[in-house]
Amino acid sequence: PNCSNSALLFLPGLPSARDTPSPIDPESIQVPLSYEPDPADLALSSVPGQEMFDPRKRKFSAEELKPQPMIKKARKVFIPEDMEGDERYWARRRKNNVAAKRSRDARRLKENQIAIRASFLEKENAALRVEVADIRKELGRCKNILAKYQARHGPL
Repeated sequence: PNCSNSALLFLPGLPSARDTPSPIDPESIQVPLSYEPDPADLALSSVPGQEMFDPRKRKFSAEELKPQPMIKKARKVFIPEDMEGDERYWARRRKNNVAAKRSRDARRLKENQIAIRASFLEKENAALRVEVADIRKELGRCKNILAKYQARHGPL
C-alpha cells in the first residue's frame, strides 16, 4: 500500500480535510482466513438435529472455559441380596445410567466445540500477527516519508 497520500491525513494534532473516521466495532472485523474444519470434527461438535457448530461465531464465557475439578469416583456400595429384586432400585439405576450418559455426551460435545474453536482461534491469531507485521512495516514507511518531508519543508 502506498501511504504518501494518506499518511498526512491522519496525523494527530492536525486539522484533517475530512471528518474523523467512525470507531470500528472490533467484533465486526472479519479476518480473511481459510479455515475449513474437518466435517467429522464438526459433526462431533454439533447437536444432531440442530444448527451445525460454527467456530467463527461461537464464543465461550470465562465460566465455560474454567477447568473442572477432578472428582474422585465413589466406592461401589454393594447392595444386599434382598434389594436386587427390588424394581424401584433397578428403575433408579436405569434412570441414573441414562442421566450419566447424557452428562458424558454433553461434556464430550463441549470439549469438541472448545477444541475446534481453539484451532480456529490459533489460525486467526497467526493471520492477525501477519497483518500486524504488515501494518507495522507500512507505518515505518509512512514515518520515513513524513521524516523526509519534515526534513525538507520543516515540521508540520
